[in-house]
Amino acid sequence: MLSHPPVQDTALTHDALVHDGSDFLRRPRDIFCAHAHLWCCPDGGNPAGLLQGARSPTSRPRAHCPRPHPTPLLLQVEDTVPLPDPTNFNPGTFVRTLPGITGPLGFFDPAGFCDGTNKEGAATEGKVRYYREVEVKHGRVAMLAALGFPVAEQFHPLFGGTIDVPSVVAFQQTPLQSFWPIVVLTIAIIEVFSIFPAFENPNVEGWAIKKGHVAGDYGFDPLGLKPASRAALAEMQTKEINNGRLAMIAIAGMVAQELLTGSKLF
Repeated sequence: MLSHPPVQDTALTHDALVHDGSDFLRRPRDIFCAHAHLWCCPDGGNPAGLLQGARSPTSRPRAHCPRPHPTPLLLQVEDTVPLPDPTNFNPGTFVRTLPGITGPLGFFDPAGFCDGTNKEGAATEGKVRYYREVEVKHGRVAMLAALGFPVAEQFHPLFGGTIDVPSVVAFQQTPLQSFWPIVVLTIAIIEVFSIFPAFENPNVEGWAIKKGHVAGDYGFDPLGLKPASRAALAEMQTKEINNGRLAMIAIAGMVAQELLTGSKLF
């Protein structure tokens, strides 16, 4: 039970209470409940003495009305910005619960992206999910590229079938070279629509993924390959991630070889 705080000679408006500089009022989801004396002044009255020592920078002393009335007053100050990740969140522990950790290396993070401390500060859950989202997306692109690179050099019926060059320079030989802004725009549209369901509001945290989003899940499964059980899904996700990692290394090697030799892979 809270007792009546001492009545101050300063009239505080609701705006002054909410925007007062005290840490108490600035903390989200704090509720302050007290009995305040409302003075029946000719101009309608203002609550006075709600917080001892809290004063508005523009307020001035007012004459008291002789009839104070103790009135229950509930003031709720609630911040609209979500609370940050709990202080006991450990990114290293969390990332080990995600698919993709297999032998012989097990958990492999030599650069320390998921460390509790690094030069950019501790990784949050949204940031760890962002790293996984990026890895899955790049792995999928690399798998397509690693397949298309050697196949296109042997089988290239498009554009009249006359383009018979290493894949690393094949794009420059096509009519698309003159319309590259259209190609970039098409890629950008696809990328933007993949961002909306996954990325966190940048006003909350930049370059972070929502907690409810599963890495790489955009609701596109025309063949119905997604398993129903959680264990089977985790196994499939691990296979996809590992194949994507291998494909990223493979396509990097293919590009490097063709740039150095100037000839096809085979």
